[in-house]
Amino acid sequence: MITIRGLRKAYGDHAVLDGLDLDVAQGEVVALLGPNGAGKTTTVRILSTLLAPDEGTVTVAGHDVVREPARVRAAISLTGQFAAVDSLLTGEENLHLMARLAHLSRAERRTRPAALLELFDLTDAARRPVKTYSGGMRRRLDLAVSLLSRPQVLVLDEPTTGLDPRSRNALWAVIEDAVAAGTTVLLTTQYLEEADRLADRVAVVDHGRVIASGTADELKRQVGAAQVELTTPTGVERVETDGSVPDVRRILADVERRGLVVERWQVRTPTLDDVFLTLTGQPADAVPDAAPTRTLQETR
Repeated sequence: MITIRGLRKAYGDHAVLDGLDLDVAQGEVVALLGPNGAGKTTTVRILSTLLAPDEGTVTVAGHDVVREPARVRAAISLTGQFAAVDSLLTGEENLHLMARLAHLSRAERRTRPAALLELFDLTDAARRPVKTYSGGMRRRLDLAVSLLSRPQVLVLDEPTTGLDPRSRNALWAVIEDAVAAGTTVLLTTQYLEEADRLADRVAVVDHGRVIASGTADELKRQVGAAQVELTTPTGVERVETDGSVPDVRRILADVERRGLVVERWQVRTPTLDDVFLTLTGQPADAVPDAAPTRTLQETR
């Protein structure tokens, strides 16, 4: 559904994208995960025809973003980092207006807005001006607008930035419903939990390139094995494990045999944060410096 090859974009001497490659299959959810400045939003802007690439090719639903921008725009819907709804209109009016602009049929213009208001739990607020909505409600309305025309591809650029945990979880549930209906999703995020929950596959972006790609579990396994972490009066001891109950039981039985005093213990498995630290040498929310990109093999 999305194919990106050799994508490059620079502003003066600063290369934001430096040969990015990416594929997203139909019905797949792919998360672009990377530090601020890694090139995620620039990729989204090129993909959605808002910005021209310097080099490389991008196709969406079989259409080239440079040669066929109108066809690309007809296939996608974009939800950016900030809600793009009219605060003076009601939620219902926003949806009816966008339904007309999207050239929905008269029948769909009658039924689709009400269905989306119900799906996004906005029915009770439908006739209130959007300026009275909370941040989470505005984001849900923005996503409802994006789904009006049942796009083939939904592009979400950090959709839950600034939301409280409750609103974030509500928005995640709605995105999962859209995916269940067959929508292909490209998601950019800095929230590791968001990528872990929503994405079929994670592409780690740093310095304008995809430096690792796979399921969240695959990336975690490449970073390292699970460990039983034993806290003793003199420090912390870590024992590698496959994470199964029999193996953890074996390790704890060995601790008893050794007479080791353990104040507490836990099974610690690698996280996406560990993936970030291994691949980039920094957490996900850090701003990258000019250090060269490293691969998984080079960091071992």
